[in-house]
Amino acid sequence: MLSFFRRRRRSRPRPGAAPVLPPRSDAVAIARVELADLTPPQDAYLGRVGYLTIVLFENLSRAVASAPTTSAKTRLSRAAAQLLAAHEAIVREMERAGIDPVEAMDPSRVELDDFQRRTQGADWHEILVTCYLTAGFLTDFFDGLAAGLPASLSERVSAALDIGEGEGLLVEELREAIDQSPRLASRLAMWGRRLVGDTMLVARSSLALGREAPGEDRIEPVFTELIAAHTRRMDALGLTA
Repeated sequence: MLSFFRRRRRSRPRPGAAPVLPPRSDAVAIARVELADLTPPQDAYLGRVGYLTIVLFENLSRAVASAPTTSAKTRLSRAAAQLLAAHEAIVREMERAGIDPVEAMDPSRVELDDFQRRTQGADWHEILVTCYLTAGFLTDFFDGLAAGLPASLSERVSAALDIGEGEGLLVEELREAIDQSPRLASRLAMWGRRLVGDTMLVARSSLALGREAPGEDRIEPVFTELIAAHTRRMDALGLTA
């Protein structure tokens, strides 16, 4: 995994080129193989994902509120609506299973609120990068963990966590901002590198919910691929991971 932290030179995407999003299916497919037997108990898993989607929705709502144009507000509202729909879908799954959603989500509140505080960003552009990178990494991760749920539930959770449309909207906004102000690129690249450490900590701690944390040898393969997916997301913005 150390290779991720080595700086590499990359050419920025051509102005006006269509954003190229990372192939989410690759990261999720590998995560599903490696994490299928590490899924936390169902109530703990759903509670964690339920509260996480609240945090991700709040992050995007903050981006909507501080967006500089009506166009940005409109597009980001669509992305936020997708995350709110994901949260509501997870809550319905808890209710269907007879799990109290508030009781299941509350144990994650302190940790995820602190994660949100540490990764919120100093301005609108950093908020957008946070929304894009943390949501992508963590939905990939929890989609992978969903492989250990009963088959029908796994499929419904995976569908809820498919936020590809919202990711595309975020990439469009960020690419436009970077093209208009190229000096943003170095600052946002640095911010993106800072985010990955805190995001990985949330993922790692989730593996210990209701059980002993697995050894490094069991989780290294999936984190290697998830970090590669993070790098591809940075590439989509023309930033150096």
